[in-house]
Amino acid sequence: MWQGIHVAHQARKRFGQHFLVDDGIIHAIVRAIEPAYKDAVIEIGPGLGAMTKPLLASLEQMAVVELDRDLVKHWQSASLSNLTIFEADALKFDFQAWAKEAKAKIQAKGVAARVKIVGNLPYNISSPLLFHLMSAAEFVDEQVFMLQAEVIHRMVATHSDSEYSRLSVMLQSRYHLENVLDVPPEAFDPPPKVDSAVVKMIPRKDIALTPQEYESLASLVSMAFAQRRKVLRNNLSAVKDRLELPDAVLSLRAQDIPVGDYINWACKLAHQ
Repeated sequence: MWQGIHVAHQARKRFGQHFLVDDGIIHAIVRAIEPAYKDAVIEIGPGLGAMTKPLLASLEQMAVVELDRDLVKHWQSASLSNLTIFEADALKFDFQAWAKEAKAKIQAKGVAARVKIVGNLPYNISSPLLFHLMSAAEFVDEQVFMLQAEVIHRMVATHSDSEYSRLSVMLQSRYHLENVLDVPPEAFDPPPKVDSAVVKMIPRKDIALTPQEYESLASLVSMAFAQRRKVLRNNLSAVKDRLELPDAVLSLRAQDIPVGDYINWACKLAHQ
């Protein structure tokens, strides 16, 4: 079955498909995922099964989300009893519902297991997909993704770093992030034109924003980073009086402000 996929399927540019073929990289990613037998794992874009096969060997059950109909048919034809296949667009798939159900089943069984979302994400939709997945964070224990290296650099950047951005603040407000592996283009077929990396994302337990507070944070951060070269006195003109920020802070740029400050400001605005 696996060999048949490799022979019959060509990577499709419109799906952003680049298939992992480097065994060393594959095993390093699986080690980062740390699959335990009872874990509830869903993989976004299983493709040819580079990560799926070793994960299936370690798990009692797992699920995949795949949009490419030809690949869905190949997975269905394999008739794997421990694999659930969702034919869906990952941007529209209800990860929150899946994770909530998976967490409830684990708790009902009283087993030591974790809920995980993993995958080699399509690079052409990586940012919107990361934001889409945030809705499931409450019920997820860990996420491990392959992405463009430059996206991961932005994700993990801290304030005062040139890569620090809206993406950095919004994701770090919800997750602990770690760049765990660099992946060269030659690890793929076809090789992408960019370097890749693997990020581990652990949902934060020390912060639990309400929907109103999170909406306030999203709005505030969008305003702050709207024009990166301008200082906050300009970018936050609509809310600076409500925030009662000192001149020293208003003279800074968005990339100079730590995530914690943005969260505190957003909560202040949300409760006014």
